[in-house]
Amino acid sequence: MTDIAIREIIGSLVVLLGAFFLFSAGLGVLRMPDAYTRIQAGTKATTLGNLLVLLGLGIHNPDWALKLLLIAGFVLMTNPVSSHALSRAAHRIGIPMARSTVTDALRDDEQREAERRNDSADASSGTDTDTRADGGRA
Repeated sequence: MTDIAIREIIGSLVVLLGAFFLFSAGLGVLRMPDAYTRIQAGTKATTLGNLLVLLGLGIHNPDWALKLLLIAGFVLMTNPVSSHALSRAAHRIGIPMARSTVTDALRDDEQREAERRNDSADASSGTDTDTRADGGRA
């Protein structure tokens, strides 16, 4: 077998492996119980699937390596950020979690932050030193 034929076979196998991960991401989105786990399942598997497809294409056609590397970098930067933004937005508008979810770390963090703000507001309310430039109270 020639070098080109071996590259084509290896590249095709890597692309098929990437397609498997993309397919599993679709199944995960359909089978998961709530929006948060669907976002997580879709993001992780599609990131890996896309990277494997791009790697397979790079093996198959090395002339495209720079362009594929740029696309891979874009995928690596945008998938996690968009997943995080979607999850935060879903949490903020109150989309419920599945009953099987054990902990809500974001809710716990928000409660601690609110308590900290209340404590600091209570501490500063006793010593009201904010004054306006004309000598009046703010």
